[in-house]
Amino acid sequence: MRIVSGGVQHETNTFSKTLTTLADFVRDSNCGELLAGGETIFDRFRGTGSIHGGYISGAEASNFELVPLLCARAQPSGLVEAKCFDRMLSWFLERLNREKPFDGVLLDLHGAMVSEQYEDAEGAFIAAVREAVGVEIPIVVTLDLHANITARMAELADVIIGFDTYPHVDMQERGHEAAELIAKIVRREVDPVQEFRQLPLITLPPKQCTLRDPMQELMARVHEMELEPDVVTATVAMGFPFADICDTGVSILVTTNGDAELAREKADELAGCLWELRDELQPELTTIEDVIAHVNDHCDAGLVIFADGSDNPGGGAPCDGTIALHAMINAGFEGGAVGVIFDSETAAQAHRAGVGATIPVRLGGKTDDLHGTPIERDAYVRALSDGRYTYRGPMMQGVQDNLGLTATLVVGGVTVVVSSQRRQCFDAEMLRIAGVEPTGLRLLVLKSAVHFRADFGPIASRIFDADTPGIHRPDLSAFDFHHVRRPIYPLDSQTVWRG
Repeated sequence: MRIVSGGVQHETNTFSKTLTTLADFVRDSNCGELLAGGETIFDRFRGTGSIHGGYISGAEASNFELVPLLCARAQPSGLVEAKCFDRMLSWFLERLNREKPFDGVLLDLHGAMVSEQYEDAEGAFIAAVREAVGVEIPIVVTLDLHANITARMAELADVIIGFDTYPHVDMQERGHEAAELIAKIVRREVDPVQEFRQLPLITLPPKQCTLRDPMQELMARVHEMELEPDVVTATVAMGFPFADICDTGVSILVTTNGDAELAREKADELAGCLWELRDELQPELTTIEDVIAHVNDHCDAGLVIFADGSDNPGGGAPCDGTIALHAMINAGFEGGAVGVIFDSETAAQAHRAGVGATIPVRLGGKTDDLHGTPIERDAYVRALSDGRYTYRGPMMQGVQDNLGLTATLVVGGVTVVVSSQRRQCFDAEMLRIAGVEPTGLRLLVLKSAVHFRADFGPIASRIFDADTPGIHRPDLSAFDFHHVRRPIYPLDSQTVWRG
């Protein structure tokens, strides 16, 4: 049995003005090597907490040959350039046709990619693959929990399997599940019947976290359902709300083994459970000034984290926002750090000056005027790094990545890790390679919405969701939606849904 695999991952924030180009995919896909497919993918992902890591282990467990064709990813940002999307799709299709015959296709997609020509870019990708392989070859797709799943995607794929966790610590498990399932489909041990439901509901990142209720409770119900006879898999996709497209929002998928009526029944049941939780899924935000006061009032409480999700690069934000840093400096706060601010200009300046130097900086606030103004003052260069690290925490464990030239500065008494690559700080190793030990801090500002909780959560005494401006702000009233379907809750508070 031969199964081909591959895919393109991008989470598109349509409120970002930064177009995503092929150069971004080349840079973020390990200097373009992963775009070549083949052994490079085995070398990079074998034994790691990634989807392709799961494909590889699943192929070994199910005794089939896995043929990786392409694994392209770029950091979340604005619309994917049309010629970039077309180029990557054409690469995949050319390699797909070259590898015939094969028995199935595994697609590692995100589910919230929007290109200049396609609102539903994944739907277009799957449609092209389906046209190339025909109706008899099974296609199993893995998607992020933040996928904005469309009816077209569900119709074209034999099975869609979404992540069960946020932070996404189950990527290897879901990849392994997909690989074992496609083998069973090819061997005719499973006859997949998939049922799709799209709810008139948008939710925001902080309360999508599966380490907290109500999501923890809901996912427990999903796992109970998957243990029931003839239920093959169930997916709750919470959607990516910062994409102003028709299909933004929450959806449900349930796949059974040959039982269409059971699939419909279970999809309705799960969708109903989620709809009942809609009011509990609204976040509570706190200002940096209130958090500083809390830390000062609880001096011995341990590490407090301010999750600056509005400037989360994992959702397309620039990662150079300065609102919290300005406030900490103005308050004369001590024992605090900010990680990571993306500013390649300042990082290079620090590397030229060297450790121990004091340099005049214009730090952050350079991408736009939505996330704060630059910090203009002297900074002490405390440490320098090449920015290379390996994820040690539960998410993407074992995968290597790079912050680029990195500088650790002390600005107005606050420690700031400054990177040359835009990365969400969700693993403590990203700070430790820069000489910052998070357990020794009183207050840590992280450019992350939820992913940081997997690694930083256990060492934090308290976590606050930030009330800061930005294009990833967890507040729907801050955005002007034009294309999302209406009515939809909570944009339309009187929305009624009966399944």
